[in-house]
Amino acid sequence: MTKKILVLCTENSCRSQIAEGYLRYFADNKADVYSAGVETHGVNPKAIAAMQEDGIDISNHTSNNIDEYRNIDFDYVITVCDNAKERCPYFPTKAKKFHKDFPDPAKATGAEEEIIAEFRKVRQLIKEYCKQFVIDYL
Repeated sequence: MTKKILVLCTENSCRSQIAEGYLRYFADNKADVYSAGVETHGVNPKAIAAMQEDGIDISNHTSNNIDEYRNIDFDYVITVCDNAKERCPYFPTKAKKFHKDFPDPAKATGAEEEIIAEFRKVRQLIKEYCKQFVIDYL
C-alpha cells in the first residue's frame, strides 16, 4: 500500500518544497508526497533553481495551506522548521510525526552568490535527510 507523507513548513515556499521534491524522487512510487504551510507564499524561484541544478523539477509545485489536506489520512507528517512545529494546528491523524529543523535559505543575506550557496547547502541537508527517511520508513 502506498504511504502518504505530508511535509510541513511555515510558508511552503522553500524547505518543504525541496523536501517534497526529494521524497518524491527517492520514494519513487512507494509514497504520495504532499507539502503545505501554515501560510502560503508561493514556491521560491531560488528553490526551484537549486533543485533544477540537481536534476529535480519542482517548478510545477504549488504552495498549499495545511487546511487543504485535512481529509487525507497521512502515514507520516514531517515538519522541517521549528516555527511550523510550534504553529501547526492540531491535525487529527494517526500519522507518525517527525521533526528536523533546517535553516531557512530564504533568510540568507549578502551577495547573490552567497544566497545561492545557502540554498545549495540547505538543499544538500534536506536531500540527505529525505534519502535516509525513505530508506528507514519506506
